[in-house]
Order: sequence, then structure tokens, then C-alpha cells
Amino acid sequence: MSSSSLGNEPEHATIQTPNPPSSGPSTMAVGAWIALLVLLTAELMNMLDQSVILTALPAIQESTGAGPVAVQWLTTAYSLPVAVGLITGGRLGDIYGRRRILLVGTVVFTAASLLCGLATGPGVLIGARLLQGVGVAAMIPQVLATMHVTFEGQSRSKAFGLYGAVLAIANVLGPVLGGVLTQADLFGLSWRPIFLVNVPVGLAVLLLGRRFIPESTVRKADRLDLAGMLLSCLAIVLILFPLTEGHAHRWPLWCLVMLGAGVLVLWLFLRHQWRRQDNAPLMDLSLFRVRQFRGGMAADLLHGLLCGLFFMTWTLYLQRGLGMSPLEAAVAFVLLSVGELGGATIAAKAAGRFARRLPQAGVLIATAAMVAYGLQIGSHQGELTMRAMTAPVVLIGFGLGMVSGPLADLSLARVPHEDAGSASGLFNTAIHLGIALGTALTGVAFFAVTGGSPDGAVNRDAFVTVLWWVGGLLALMWALMFYLPKQADQAD
Repeated sequence: MSSSSLGNEPEHATIQTPNPPSSGPSTMAVGAWIALLVLLTAELMNMLDQSVILTALPAIQESTGAGPVAVQWLTTAYSLPVAVGLITGGRLGDIYGRRRILLVGTVVFTAASLLCGLATGPGVLIGARLLQGVGVAAMIPQVLATMHVTFEGQSRSKAFGLYGAVLAIANVLGPVLGGVLTQADLFGLSWRPIFLVNVPVGLAVLLLGRRFIPESTVRKADRLDLAGMLLSCLAIVLILFPLTEGHAHRWPLWCLVMLGAGVLVLWLFLRHQWRRQDNAPLMDLSLFRVRQFRGGMAADLLHGLLCGLFFMTWTLYLQRGLGMSPLEAAVAFVLLSVGELGGATIAAKAAGRFARRLPQAGVLIATAAMVAYGLQIGSHQGELTMRAMTAPVVLIGFGLGMVSGPLADLSLARVPHEDAGSASGLFNTAIHLGIALGTALTGVAFFAVTGGSPDGAVNRDAFVTVLWWVGGLLALMWALMFYLPKQADQAD
């Protein structure tokens, strides 16, 4: 572990390392590996709880008597506070200590998970899910920020590569784990173990995190910008809520009014931050002067957008366009995740040696596989089998798996250490906003074609249209990655 600031104003940050620094840029001490494992476990808990509930929803509905609206809020109540609180959570870590805020967030998340497991009605369960989201909003910005300020050189690139691998594993593990635990009906608890399993894991993160994760903060901590916090939260709620709910309600007037109000509040927030640049702003706008940060954040936004668009419509295509059962569709997702894990493993082993060329290569592989998949759909129509689609699906995952870790690493590499938390919060917010935009875009790219029809041919044609949209987004991502450093020695 290193207290070096990678050339980013070390006089402003303190890092307390529980173990001596590694002897070389590519080696990591045992304590450093344990710290990284704890950080990645915290990220894994977040990713799993986004999707673990999906396969348990029927059992939850039967057990608690939750109606359709309550079922929808079981996911929204978690995702909304996460997106709203990421920027504030990141800044809290900068001011009060990233390990401290990570552990506080873990306490909240673990207690909320216990409350979820004990809930007997939908109201309590939704409230507990919201509390989980609050805890995650405090936890997650500290993961990337601590990795950024703690590791350097090849060790940092390997750490971010493993971060990408964790994201890949969580994508498939969540629904599978939810189904297995619910089906197992452990001790007659039905769906409850999907939340109760977080309790021992959360306690382990608390104990090991306190011992092995180094504390890092700004020496001269400023007060939190409360006005900026309120404006940023309000802007994100006003923008994300109608994007999430608009399609289900067929875009009523109130959705459009909320979006307009959200844009206005966002402008007020940015104006407020500009005026406070010399007085402890919530978000340091000078971050956007860093070429690779602004380019990487824009690419991350597009990454979330294409994922929100592709994965929702792919599920419908598999089941309606090809007539697959939910289990068969889940197998297709497993294939993609296997490819994604392979790409993330390559990224971790590369340890940053190829700089932007690695994620750009991943985008090109994913684009080529998307084109091949689209041609396959056009030629086979409803006769396309799982075996036939295996190669392009795995390659799509492989390409995307090469993107997440290196993109985060290269985007944050030149961020000053005192702003690592807020930069991490912004970076995470970008992908959440992108996913919401992608979900909203399904109304134009997919549902406008299908009109809600279950007809297989119509759904196949609509999904081919989606692939064109995704291909265009991948091309834009590839272009934006030219903002990232070309050589590994330029990243730091």
C-alpha cells in the first residue's frame, strides 16, 4: 500500500496504512489484498441486492400480500436513494474519512438487511429497502476512492481489473442466488435469506475493514455544502423518478413537468457550485478540466445507457421473440456473464499496460459481436437456438468485460486525492443516470415498434432496431475513450 498521491497534491491528504508499502509497483502485501477483498465485498453486496430480489418477487408478493405498485417499489426504493446520495456520500468520505463513512454505510446497510428479513408487510419491507439504498450511497463511493488513493501503478490497475470482474460476477449471481435461496426455503424462511445473508457478510466487512482498510481523508476538512447537497439530491430525484416511472404511466404531463423542473434545479446546483468553488463546494467543478475524467465520465454515462437499453429489451426478445422460458433466458444471461468475466480477467492481468487501447479494443469486440448477432437474428428469425447464439453472446460479454475496470481506473487516475470521494460519487452517478436514460429510451427504440404486442416477429424486428442503437452508442463510447491516456505512463 502506498501513501503516494500519484502526483496529485499530497499535502492535502492523509493515509494511514496498517501495513508497510509494497516493495514494487506490481506486488501487493497480504494486508493490501485483504483490504481490497473487503472493498470488493462491499461493492458485491451492493450489486447483488440490486438484482437478488428479482427472482424472489413472486414469493414476496404471496407472503406479504404486496400489490403490483408495492412490488415495483421494492426495486425503486433501493435504486433511487443510491443514485440520489452518491455525490453526497463521496464528499462525506473526503471530509470525514473514507473508511469511516464506508463502515457507517455498512452498519446502515446491514441493519436494513436484517429489517428486510424480518419484515412481515410490504410497507416495512419497502422502508427497509430504502434504508438499504441510503447505506449503499454512503458505502459505494468509498470503494473506488479508497482504491484510487491507496494503490498505485500496476497494483492499482490490477485492483480496478478485479473490480470489473466483481461487477461481471454480480450481474449473474444476483438472480441465481435469489432463486436458489428462495427455492431452498431454509428453515422455512422462504425469501427472507436473500436479505439475511447480508448480515454475517456485513459484519465481516465491518471487522476486517476496521483492521485492514487504511483511513484517508483531507487534512483540512471543510464543512459539508448543505445547500449544494439538497440541490443535487432534488435535481437527481426530479430527473430520475420520471425517467424510471414514465414508461409505465405512458408519460403523463407530471413526468414532463418533473423533468423540466429537474433540469432547472440542476442548473441552479451548478450555478451554486460555481459560486462556491473557493468555499468548499460539494462538487469541485475543476474536476471537469481533467481531460480523462470528463471523457471517461461521458463514456461511463453511455455505458449505463446502452446497458439499460440492451438488457431490458434482450430479455423480452429472448422470451417473446424466440419463445424461451424464463429459465432458458437466464441461461443466455449466464453465457454473457461468463464472457464478461473472461474480459474482466484479461483486463486485470493486463494491469494497465495498454491504457485506453484495452477498453477501446473491448468496445470494438462488443460492436462486432452485436453486428454478428443482428445478422444472425435476421437470417434465423424465430429458429435461432441457444447453441447458435452462444458465440456472439459470449463475445458481447467479453468485450464489455474489458471496459468497466480500465474505464474507472483511467478516468480517476489524475483526480486529486482530496476530491477522490466526490469524483467517485460522480462517476457512479453517471452510470446510474445512464441506466435510467437507457430504460426510458426503450420506449422509443423498442416499445414504439412492438406496441406491447407479444408477437414474435414484431419483437424480433424491434430488437434488431435496438442493436442499431446500441451499436451507435458503442461507437460514441469508443470515440470518447480518446480522452483517456494512450500510454500507461501517461495515466498517472
